[in-house]
Amino acid sequence: MRRFLSIALVLAGVLILLYPKASEWYENRQQQKLLAEWEQSSFDEEARQQAQRQYEQLTQLFREETGTESASPALAEDAEISDAPSAEPSLAPSATPQATPAERKPSPIATITIDKIKLKLPVLEGATQKNMKSAAAHLKETTALGQVGNAAIAGHRMRSKGRLFNRLGELEAGDKIVIDTKGETYTYTVYKVSIVEPTDVSVLNYNNKDKLLTLITCDPIVDPTHRLIIHAKL
Repeated sequence: MRRFLSIALVLAGVLILLYPKASEWYENRQQQKLLAEWEQSSFDEEARQQAQRQYEQLTQLFREETGTESASPALAEDAEISDAPSAEPSLAPSATPQATPAERKPSPIATITIDKIKLKLPVLEGATQKNMKSAAAHLKETTALGQVGNAAIAGHRMRSKGRLFNRLGELEAGDKIVIDTKGETYTYTVYKVSIVEPTDVSVLNYNNKDKLLTLITCDPIVDPTHRLIIHAKL
């Protein structure tokens, strides 16, 4: 009996030690699946305000990932950053069952490639914790990718070297960022790298002539207090 208990305790200890790597392997596999699927397959004032609120609420998502703050019910894994009011429940039965948000499989709207840091990620629509575990996320109230305005993409800056936006801090002015959408390829050039307060929403500013791309992640990697911002222009 004691021998059995000792073996069980050893196995439990091994499983606890392996869990972080197994979790990382799973998220990497999800990332590869999204990339494989990708291979197969007017910004008004109200929208500006919603985009700014999305940006501000990224702080909660970054904190959840680093474990510095417990997850809020309003920002659960499948909850999307949005200020749109929830729809009233329908009293009439639906003719066909509808998939819940958790059941719907997200599909990439683009890929982001940065050769300098050996990065290639799928880009999903909407900044949710679930989306950002295995991909970068386009803040959907910002400008569409490749269009006039400021398109914002957020990503976690994981501690494992090379995962998600981990190496984003190595970018400098002049570096290239390639965005592939369905049928279009856009090459942006980095013109500025900045570290700002989480409340600084000026990083989403734009004019009516330039096609801008803003990459957003946390800084520093451990116990982040600020945002690392990569500013690029088409």
